[in-house]
Amino acid sequence: MELALQAALILFIVIAVLLVIGVPISISVGFGSVIALISIIGFNEGLILSAQRMFTGMNSFTLLAIPFFVLAGVIMNNGGMALRLINLAKVISGRMPGSLAHTNVVANMLFGSISGSAVASAAAVGQTMGPLQEKEGYKREFSAAVNIGSAPAGMIIPPSNTLIVYSLASGGTSIAALFIAGYLPGILWGLACMAVIFFMARRKQMPRSERVTLKQAGIILAKAIPSLLLIVIVIGGIVGGVFTATEGSAIAVIYSLLLSLSMRTIQFKHMPDILLTATRTTVIVLFLIGVSMVMSWVMAFTNIPALLASSLFGFTDNIIIILLIMNLVLLLIGTFLDPTPAILIFTPIFWPIAQSYGIDPIHFGIMIVFNLSIGTITPPMGPVLFIGSRVAGLKLEQVIKPLMPFFIVTVLVLLLVTFVPQITLIVPELLGLFN
Repeated sequence: MELALQAALILFIVIAVLLVIGVPISISVGFGSVIALISIIGFNEGLILSAQRMFTGMNSFTLLAIPFFVLAGVIMNNGGMALRLINLAKVISGRMPGSLAHTNVVANMLFGSISGSAVASAAAVGQTMGPLQEKEGYKREFSAAVNIGSAPAGMIIPPSNTLIVYSLASGGTSIAALFIAGYLPGILWGLACMAVIFFMARRKQMPRSERVTLKQAGIILAKAIPSLLLIVIVIGGIVGGVFTATEGSAIAVIYSLLLSLSMRTIQFKHMPDILLTATRTTVIVLFLIGVSMVMSWVMAFTNIPALLASSLFGFTDNIIIILLIMNLVLLLIGTFLDPTPAILIFTPIFWPIAQSYGIDPIHFGIMIVFNLSIGTITPPMGPVLFIGSRVAGLKLEQVIKPLMPFFIVTVLVLLLVTFVPQITLIVPELLGLFN
C-alpha cells in the first residue's frame, strides 16, 4: 500500500507540475513514469525497464495501421479530396435554413471518416467553409463553433486510430467490430450538431444555399465517388476478412496516392513534405503509446488501478451510477489528456470493472472514445478547439460561448450511447462481428 501511494504521488505530481509549466504531454507522462519507476526498483533497473516497456509497447503489428492511416489522411488532405467532399456535402444538406453550416457538419463527417483525424478535418474543412459562410453572412464565431463541434465525429466514424489503440489496450477487441460499431454513434454526433444548427437557423433566419440542379448533383457525386470508395474498399475488406486492419491501412495509402496522382492534385515532388508531415504525427502518437506503456506498467505493478477503482466505485454497485462516474472521469480527463494516453491509462482501470458487470468490450470502447472525442473540443486544452479557432482567426474565448450548444448535445448523445448499448452493438451483431 505504501509503495503504491508513493509511486502514485510521484507519478501524478511530476506529470501535473510539468504540464502546468508547459511541457508537452508525452514528455510529461514519460518523465513522470520513469521517475516513479526509479523510486520503486532503483535507478539502473528503472531506466532499463522503461526502455524495454517503451519498445515492447510499440512493437505491435496492429499499431502499424496508425502510421499508414495517418499517411493516407495527409495525402487526402493535400490531394484536394476535402473540396470534393464539401461539394457533395452541399448536395446532401440541400436547402435547409443555415445550409452552409449543415454542409460543414456533413463535410466533417465525410472527411473525418476518410482521414480518421478530427484535427485534420477541422483544419481542412474549416479553411474552405469558413470564408464561404462569412461571405453568406454567417457570424465567424458561429461558423467556427459549427466546425469545431462537428469535427470529432471523424474520431468515431472509421477508420479511427483511437479505436485501434483501444483494441490494443483492451487485450485485442476486434478492430473490425469496433470500426463498424462506430458508425451509428458518429452519425448521431453529426445529426445532433445539425439539430442545433436547424433550431438556430430558423430562429435567426439564416440563409439557404442556391438550388443544385440534378445534373450538377450528378457531376458532384461522380467526382466524390472515388474518394468515398476508399471507405468501401478498406472497411469492406476488413469486415469481410479479406485483409487485416493493418493491411487495410497500407491499401488506403496506395489507393489515396494513386487517386491523387491520377487527379493531378499531388505530384511526386510533393511527397517529401507529405511524408515529413505524416512522420511527425506518427512519431508523436507512437511516442505517446510508448511512454503510456511505461506508465501502465508502473500502475499495474503498484496496483494503482485497483486502489483507484475501489476508491471510485467502492460505495455503490449500481451499474447506472458506475457508468455515470466513468463518463464524468473520462470527460474531465479528456479535457487535459490526449486521447491516446488516456485510452492506454484508463482502459486497464475501468475495463475490469465494466467486465464484471457484463458490459460488452465493443460498447465500452465506443463509450471511452466518444468521451475522449468530446475532450478534444472542451476548454481549456482541446486540440480541435485550438485548431478550429486558429483557422477561423478567432481567440479561444470568442468561440466558447457559441460552442456550448454543440457541446451540450454531444454530451446528451454520449449518455444515449452509454445507456442504450444497442446503438453501438446492433450493426456488429447483424454482421456477426463479435469476438
